Amino acid sequence: MTLYSKIVGTGSYLPEKRVTNDELAAQLAAKGIETSDEWIVSRSGISARHYAEPEQASSDLGVIAARRALEMAGLQPDDIDLIIVASSTPDFYGSFPSTACIVQKKLGMSNNCAAVDVQAVCSGFVYAVATADSFIKSGMHRNVLVIGAEVFSRILNFEDRTTCVLFGDGAGAIVMSASQEPGILACKLHADGRHSDVLRVPGSLSNGAIAGSAFLYMDGQAVFKLAVSVLEKVAYEALEAANMTAGQIDWLIPHQANIRIMNGTAKKLGMAPEKMVVTVDQHGNTSAASIPLALDVAVRDGRVKKGDVVMMEGVGGGFTWGAVLARM
Repeated sequence: MTLYSKIVGTGSYLPEKRVTNDELAAQLAAKGIETSDEWIVSRSGISARHYAEPEQASSDLGVIAARRALEMAGLQPDDIDLIIVASSTPDFYGSFPSTACIVQKKLGMSNNCAAVDVQAVCSGFVYAVATADSFIKSGMHRNVLVIGAEVFSRILNFEDRTTCVLFGDGAGAIVMSASQEPGILACKLHADGRHSDVLRVPGSLSNGAIAGSAFLYMDGQAVFKLAVSVLEKVAYEALEAANMTAGQIDWLIPHQANIRIMNGTAKKLGMAPEKMVVTVDQHGNTSAASIPLALDVAVRDGRVKKGDVVMMEGVGGGFTWGAVLARM
């Protein structure tokens, strides 16, 4: 019997603290930094973002999203035999113990299931789904919890208006289970380390102190050009692998980073704007959390239905990119 992996539950969570463009502009103005709602919206499509409270870590956001995904899937935490967390803002600076292990603890799990983090920045969720798909198809795991969780507000330089207005905090989660019906139809992943300098946090740990900057740095123009170039290509690679055409996609759910990049990708795939799920306006760029957040919103509001074909794709620092084609 051929094994497939299928998405059987989705969940998401945004911290309660919501900051609009006008509110953020006023906070920056107090520091002598000029920006405005019009400036932010025109360049990114972002109207607001959410920030975690100081005591909230990525694992806390991820656990709430996970519980919601588990509830939809009709599963208990100990039914999960693998946890994969995609995050660029792990609970601990040294990245261990893994955020996945912390999530396992906070879910109250006692089954000793495997738990691991994946780091591919904004492509992290796509990488994590591809990893889960491989484990399930191999027969090694049956129910996998995949989480994208970020607290990017911790690594933003609020004196740099070109980056601090773009990012927010949040988490999204899915449950993937073994199935006799095809669910994940194709996965394609790529990276090009030659562009590792265009989006990064350049700080490093030296003798217990941070050497260099602990703030996010982004060459916006370089990232834009790379994203526009690779997203179309990887989408068609996934379609070719599944022996499908763009006309068979019901919903495009791209990484929610910049509405201009998203619209450009939809246009190149020949998809109408109304067939693209857009949530970037409400939460900004939440990195690895953005795709599962958008997926959960569309599932719960009834747009994405059972049997629909969904294309999910993202780009991130590294430089990384990838696409997942799935039948819900």
